[in-house]
Amino acid sequence: MKVGGGVVYGGPPGAALPTLLLGNGRARLRCCAYSATPDHMTFIKDVASAQPPQHLGQLMRMLKTRGESFLSPGAKQGLIPLAIPLTKKSSGAVTALLRWPTAPPGMEMPVVEVRKHGVWLLAKNVDQFIHRLLVEEDANNSPESNDELFQASADAGEKLYRKGDYAKSQISNLDVYLLKKVGLFPDVLERKVMRHFEEGDHVSALVTGEFYTKKEHFPGFARPFVFNAEVLLRVGRKLESKDAARGALKSPWWTLGCKYQEVAEIAEWEDEQIEYIKEKVTEEGKQEDLKKGKAPAQVALDEAAFLLDLSSVEGTWDDSVERISDCYREAGLPDVARFILYRD
Repeated sequence: MKVGGGVVYGGPPGAALPTLLLGNGRARLRCCAYSATPDHMTFIKDVASAQPPQHLGQLMRMLKTRGESFLSPGAKQGLIPLAIPLTKKSSGAVTALLRWPTAPPGMEMPVVEVRKHGVWLLAKNVDQFIHRLLVEEDANNSPESNDELFQASADAGEKLYRKGDYAKSQISNLDVYLLKKVGLFPDVLERKVMRHFEEGDHVSALVTGEFYTKKEHFPGFARPFVFNAEVLLRVGRKLESKDAARGALKSPWWTLGCKYQEVAEIAEWEDEQIEYIKEKVTEEGKQEDLKKGKAPAQVALDEAAFLLDLSSVEGTWDDSVERISDCYREAGLPDVARFILYRD
């Protein structure tokens, strides 16, 4: 089974589900006009059946201060159905929380940017993202920089970062500070590798690329393996690059950080993986798994994962959302099924 098949991440037992209306096969909240943060907290508890991040409100105010506009948590049309939208940038990029059906350890509700073919990891959790934003604002030190972001972070900011600590650290490189003092981030690690290449230090580039793939760093995400495949290809290690790309495709395709086709090309696969998965989600494919002794609940979970993979290839999320929801219901995860189906 793909990564992400561990302990089910859910909310507190007995969390009350709001009254649901059914319309056009979609679950809907009976609610009034949308108002940013309170709705998100309620949505996460009552619809996503999860524990809301403690400082979500502060993060959303910070994103608003940065010019992003609030989104309803149920504005999921056209997005991967595991996303809980928070805000939208002027570019159209959506910042969201990721509600795993079954969460890898330490990645219960990461902050992601939603893209057509999946998600890009911004931070492992809300606090880490707040910390990073404050450090970057402090390091920016431009004339137009002011205290608005720090004020928006309120008590969360006071707990996570003290203004001026970046300068006091005497670490001249912002990325180095982030990695040492805040945490690991995919984009920062990838920039670090590219700097090694620019400096002609291929050994350090390879070491950092390999470090990026350690499973405890970004469990459930394929992106580190994709990038490592690109690094290996760049230094002429084609066979290892192919193996790394094939390894990446064992994780959810919507975590590749790029189009499936780009990784399949490095893996030297054409459409055989897509055809294989299409076969697995047919009745014949499912019956074959059952005959081999696989539990019905596991077959349903696998089908949901396969359908998410297939949807990521072209970004056709809405086409499969109802069947994906049915799969989670069949697997004994009714809360996840309701969340998947929910749309404003």
